[in-house]
Amino acid sequence: MKSTKFTAFLIFFLSISFVSFSQETFTIAFGSCNNQRLNNPFWEDLLSLQPDLWVWGGDNIYADTNNMRKMKRMYNTQKKVTAYKELTTKIPVLATWDDHDYGKNDAGVEFEMKDQSQQLFLDFLDIPKDSPRRKQKGVYHTQTFHTKDGSVKIIVLDTRYFRTSLTKGTNGQRFQPNPYNEGTILGKTQWEWLTDELTNSTATFTVIVSSIQILPKEHGFEKWANFPHEVDKLFGLIQKSTNTNVILLSGDRHISEFSKITLEGLAYPIIDFTSSGLTHAYSSFTSEKNDVRIGNVVNSLSYGTLLLDLKAKKVSFQMRGKNHSILQEINQIYP
Repeated sequence: MKSTKFTAFLIFFLSISFVSFSQETFTIAFGSCNNQRLNNPFWEDLLSLQPDLWVWGGDNIYADTNNMRKMKRMYNTQKKVTAYKELTTKIPVLATWDDHDYGKNDAGVEFEMKDQSQQLFLDFLDIPKDSPRRKQKGVYHTQTFHTKDGSVKIIVLDTRYFRTSLTKGTNGQRFQPNPYNEGTILGKTQWEWLTDELTNSTATFTVIVSSIQILPKEHGFEKWANFPHEVDKLFGLIQKSTNTNVILLSGDRHISEFSKITLEGLAYPIIDFTSSGLTHAYSSFTSEKNDVRIGNVVNSLSYGTLLLDLKAKKVSFQMRGKNHSILQEINQIYP
């Protein structure tokens, strides 16, 4: 098993999208909101869990600066964490960013240092200097992992680089939805790329990684629902993507929760698994409306795992706490 994972990592490191695994269950671990100045209690747990993939869901460091020298030092602080460094030598790592590692709280297309910040982000991930991702605007990318029983395609979105202005909220909410058809999260080029990657996917499972929540609508923070026409566009693409099973991963909120909807014409539900709070969580959380939530909100430190049984087409969604504790779990069978 270890040699298989080491081989997979080498292929990943060389930026080849075809990665092969032999086991039936493919395990994805992911999380967000990691302050490099605070202790992350999960790296040792992840080393013993030995997932097949680690996904950063955004706010991978807390920089909040347009000083790129400072940002580089912050990334280096995280890279020097012993257990995390060991993790990166054993399994592939994919990542998107959110606002704090992008460089400015709640920022989007207007952030003046986004291109320089992107290069530091790619440095953090050890992306080769001659990779096409170095010339691309935005950090979106995709990778497919293959096993003898099927494949898993990871589509990583960039919800920062192209995102246009938000509308200030009322009644205590930070933001409220834009008028329909006003603004964009992904921008024209990324939407064209996503349309091709998603509608042409023939993977057993296609996992879409977004730094901000896609399904919840009621809260007043950043979310896809602030651009309702973009939500409808994404749902339309998913409905057309009949050759794969789509799963959504998100972060940002300093809480973890499961959200679930059904879309007309799909034989399976859409689940948005939010895992947020690797080093600091919304511990004083009491309540928040989310009409599509299933289960309970977890407001303690946690990370998420997806155990994908590719032969049975069954997925276990797990919120995990310290010492391998499972804080909440749901299971879903796919067609």
